[in-house]
Amino acid sequence: MDTLLLLNPIAFSIGALKVHWYGLILGTAALVGLLLVIREGKRYNIPQEVFMDMVLLGVPSAIIGARIYYVAFRWDDYKDNFWDVFKIWNGGIAIYGALIGAIICAVIFFRRKGYNFWRMADICAPGLIVGQMIGRWGNFVNQEAYGGPVEESFLRDKLHLPDFIVNQMNVEGVFHHPAFLYESLWSLVGLVLLLVLRRQKFLRAGELFMSYFIWYSIGRFFIEALRTDSLGFQAPQWLASLVNGLWSPMTALGFEQGYLDPAYGNVRISQLLGIGIIIAAIIFIVVRRVTGKADARYSDPIVSSKVSSEPTDDMPQAGPVASKESKASPSPAKEETKQAEDKKE
Repeated sequence: MDTLLLLNPIAFSIGALKVHWYGLILGTAALVGLLLVIREGKRYNIPQEVFMDMVLLGVPSAIIGARIYYVAFRWDDYKDNFWDVFKIWNGGIAIYGALIGAIICAVIFFRRKGYNFWRMADICAPGLIVGQMIGRWGNFVNQEAYGGPVEESFLRDKLHLPDFIVNQMNVEGVFHHPAFLYESLWSLVGLVLLLVLRRQKFLRAGELFMSYFIWYSIGRFFIEALRTDSLGFQAPQWLASLVNGLWSPMTALGFEQGYLDPAYGNVRISQLLGIGIIIAAIIFIVVRRVTGKADARYSDPIVSSKVSSEPTDDMPQAGPVASKESKASPSPAKEETKQAEDKKE
């Protein structure tokens, strides 16, 4: 669809090379997420190189996964033009596909490094959601991933949005829901919740990662139906009715679903996947608690099986508080010497 871009999507050019805002924003999102993860990793004495290497491998894996996911559900658009599959600069990626690609890469990578995947995934969860929070502004610049038509007064008077957002949501003379903004703000609230939750003593390994998925999927379920570019499939009528019924509270708030091309189906894939993820995450937490598999807590030390468990002068003990305890507690030998000197006096 041709759109009237009020913001130039090209940030600057170096000769024939054009640098797009979209790429800069995604790069910034990845960097901020990485710094947040590295900072938390330091509490467990995990080398920052581990997370840096993970990003170097994870970002390409996420892009590949996002493209494969999108193309798989739009295969009719690509089967006769196979080379268009590789033209990712023309758009066509999906966040759930990116998560699938990144998780597969992370499972393999962390196991090769000797780390428990769930412990490391917990540390990475806030970095993922902050990356999504920032990355959605790339959609804003490109005038994509927006919602259905709305009145200009809705954006200005009800939502009180600034002019630069309202104007960018004017696509070919029609104003649209800033779905990118809804998801970015939802992710911001989710980030705060994750940062608070990870300091709670009751939190077990893997549960912060699952909490991220639950929070994101809830927001994505309701926001996705506002969009006009959703991937869909033809589902039984009872399933379509169920999904629409779960979304009905949004109708009571004055929102309407965006257009879904009947050629692609009657159910939005991201909505259905979101429901499945929420259910699976809750089951994961409950089963691990009931069966006793969730014995490790988030605050417990993290040690790689590829590294000797005996601490040395060059390798501090793993764990958020181990190094402080070792400094604060005097050795038995020093304590006995001190007592002997006191008796002499």
